[in-house]
Amino acid sequence: MNYVTLYQTIQNYAENTESLFVSSIPTFVQQAEERIFNMIQFPSLRKNVTGNLTLNNQYLSLPTDFLSTYSLAINTANGYEYLINKDVNFIRQAYPKATDTGVPQYYALFGPQFSSNTELSAIVGPTPDSSYPVELHYFFYPASIVQGIVTLLGAITGGTLYTNGTYANIPLTGGSGAGAVATITIAAGIVTSVTLTNGGNFYVVGDVLSFNAANIGIGSGSGFSIPVTAINNSTGTSWLGDNFDPVLLYGSMREAMIFMKGEQDMVTYYEQKFTEAVALAKRLGDGLERGDAYRDGQTKLNVSGPNS
Repeated sequence: MNYVTLYQTIQNYAENTESLFVSSIPTFVQQAEERIFNMIQFPSLRKNVTGNLTLNNQYLSLPTDFLSTYSLAINTANGYEYLINKDVNFIRQAYPKATDTGVPQYYALFGPQFSSNTELSAIVGPTPDSSYPVELHYFFYPASIVQGIVTLLGAITGGTLYTNGTYANIPLTGGSGAGAVATITIAAGIVTSVTLTNGGNFYVVGDVLSFNAANIGIGSGSGFSIPVTAINNSTGTSWLGDNFDPVLLYGSMREAMIFMKGEQDMVTYYEQKFTEAVALAKRLGDGLERGDAYRDGQTKLNVSGPNS
């Protein structure tokens, strides 16, 4: 199932094509995806990255798509040495000074980086006494199935005669997609800043976006435009959509029913369907993908016949 099919199926199941509902479909889908990836750790959704610890630096930046750790190892002259996952407090107590250096033995998730609150870092102990190569094996958030989310905008054509100020939740118009929303800042009648707050869906690189002047100040001004320079997932496909779409569909429908303030029995129905799909997905992700017939034998189920 690709995003176009999922997008249309959600509308068909909900029997709702109202504009606010349709514009919220990307949110339903992304909420479902996050819920699924925090419930099931599919071995298929693991990554391996390499880097380096820095001499006399306790901290290690983690990838932006990091979800949870599978393993963290350093490569020393003796080969790989796997670090033991501990609590930050343990490392602080065991190595209270940043000058307590040596070959790292432990690590812990430390929290957001000082320079970026959206990115995590790890702390190691003791503080590295050399720039050790490091290898991180981790579970990650794969790209959303939502097609054409705007992730980056280009140079602003500021226009003229707009009302000065900062305006939140301004819908962006134009292009091949819908649903993009931004915070707009205007000075001296010219748009000086555009900060995306919702990337919408179905946009393509090269789309040129603007906004309705009636949504800004006294409604004056014209000439603003900004191009789309990067989007998420131009094909609208994902691992879940390709390999296990029921869990994605029913998870999205649960969110849709809550949004619509649907009858409790309908919310319960889709929650039950989602739970059933999760059970099958966990059989795959937490079961079948973690074993093989050589070690575990063939899967066997008790079968009862009509005379048993």
